[in-house]
Amino acid sequence: MEKVPMTPQGHQRLEEELKHRKSVERLEIIKAISEAREHGDLSENAEYHAARERQSFCEGRIAELEDVLSRSEVIDIKSLAGSVVKFGATVHLVDEDTDEETTYQVVGPIEADINSGRISTTSPIGRALIGKAVGESVEVTVPGGTKSYEILKVEFT
Repeated sequence: MEKVPMTPQGHQRLEEELKHRKSVERLEIIKAISEAREHGDLSENAEYHAARERQSFCEGRIAELEDVLSRSEVIDIKSLAGSVVKFGATVHLVDEDTDEETTYQVVGPIEADINSGRISTTSPIGRALIGKAVGESVEVTVPGGTKSYEILKVEFT
């Protein structure tokens, strides 16, 4: 079984989602299916089919969350230190072409969310940053071409 690296915050978010899906969404779906059944003929009942589809999605997500959580390896970021980028690091970068500064936290694929500033260790920029130190430049191939970044700061918070 392959371990899934995860931050404590990411692990907590997944546990909360699992709890919500089991204790709230399941009950809502069961109620929706019950109400739709009362409307009669199930073969032409769009509400029933929509509720069953929602149930299927929810149960699939519950199974996925249980699998990931059972294989998770929670890594305490606060116990890490140094100036080299590794899992859990918050990296401050500057685009060498535009001088635009960006900050990312390097996390596992399950936790990645570019809109929240969390990039995966398996993403092109994540792979380019791993093992690099403050002051080094990295080149990343992105859909629009190649971008160059300089690492300004590495934190473990």
